[in-house]
Amino acid sequence: SNIWVGVGQMSIDDVRFELKKVYNRWGIILKQAKALEIHPEGDHEIHKGYVTIEYTDGIQNGQTEKVDYDYLVNATGPKLNFDATEGLGPDKNTFSVCTYTHAAHAWEHLQDNIKKMQAGQKQRILIGTGHAMATCQGAAFEYILNVAHEINKRGLTDKAQITWLSNEYELGDFGMGGAFINRGGYYTPTKVFTESIMAEYGINWIRRAGVHKVEPGKAYYETLAGEELTQEFDFAMLIPSFSGVGLTAFDKSGSDITEKMFAPNKFMKVDANYTAKSFEDWEAEDWPTIYQNPLFKNIYAPGIAFAPPHPISKPMSSPSGRQIFPTAPRTGMPAGVMGKIVALNISEIINGATEHRHKASMSRMGAACVVSAGFGSFDGLGASMTLFPVVPDWKKYPEWGRDMNYSLGEAGLAGHWLKFILHYVFFHKAKGYPFWWLIPE
Repeated sequence: SNIWVGVGQMSIDDVRFELKKVYNRWGIILKQAKALEIHPEGDHEIHKGYVTIEYTDGIQNGQTEKVDYDYLVNATGPKLNFDATEGLGPDKNTFSVCTYTHAAHAWEHLQDNIKKMQAGQKQRILIGTGHAMATCQGAAFEYILNVAHEINKRGLTDKAQITWLSNEYELGDFGMGGAFINRGGYYTPTKVFTESIMAEYGINWIRRAGVHKVEPGKAYYETLAGEELTQEFDFAMLIPSFSGVGLTAFDKSGSDITEKMFAPNKFMKVDANYTAKSFEDWEAEDWPTIYQNPLFKNIYAPGIAFAPPHPISKPMSSPSGRQIFPTAPRTGMPAGVMGKIVALNISEIINGATEHRHKASMSRMGAACVVSAGFGSFDGLGASMTLFPVVPDWKKYPEWGRDMNYSLGEAGLAGHWLKFILHYVFFHKAKGYPFWWLIPE
């Protein structure tokens, strides 16, 4: 719903609520802080695992504390790594919709561009990925469609040049290597599905592009073909690359074990197969099932906090050696399912279980996605898609990589209403209101 904040259809208060009230009602202790260090074995003073935290709010702001644990779930989400691209980010030359404050900031400035269009000035809108290996194309895709919708409904289409800039090899890759979807018995590649929507909205597109520098009004990118090109803009929203938040880890003697627990991208290692393989040798079994750290069995990392064994999309490089392809997405419905099975497994182990009964590999898990393509009770549009599994399994489904009975897609007004209803349904779940557990991830 941050996307709707980014086009002025929702306010910040429509997409946030106070966590403390929820946690108090559930008897959960909330420490408003950021984790700095993990000490899985404790130290000479604390003889069990603990995390060093730094408070970020209230009178304790800036103070540190050691919080011990029996089980640790690293569910931090990503660091928005704007610094990986020179000049990228809301404090520099582009905007973002990755947080509600970023989205509100983007809308504040987009309104200025709309006013200029209304005054007769042509404006160049650039939306997409701001790094050669960025993921989360879906959020940028939603945003460009909503921006186009807002411009179109104001009758300003002729005053806007809207361009999609992406590291995808083909449109509709979305970091999943693309897909085929069943539409009324006809199998349509997401490339065609995505291009048709873009064309309908009057959006131009640039693909196979790795942005490496942004200056005021100008994005510099390299293509897979090795061309060094620029794209000028009056407004740009480019998604950054993601990394782990930068936790460090130490053993009982104080020796740094960060490289043993975390991958180079700073995401935590779990029960995946991290053996280096060529694209042709990737297997569904490479992906983790319980999100347990292999060194410390009481530590878990669901969602985007875990290090994937490899991408889902095929790795591509330019002649200069720059890697230009999306990394694996792990947010949304899959992250919710992972969090749920980690919680269920820990609960059962506390009660005496010796095995992890609940599993959720992305190569054995389906996902549903509802993409907003414009806000409006009667003129809104949404694209609804399901995929099974998220990670293609070419051994089990040699023709399409996925089960086409459960890989479906459709676009229309109903998709907008579904997205709108889900906003309130998921808030109900997140607040732990009655029957929250009936609502799926």
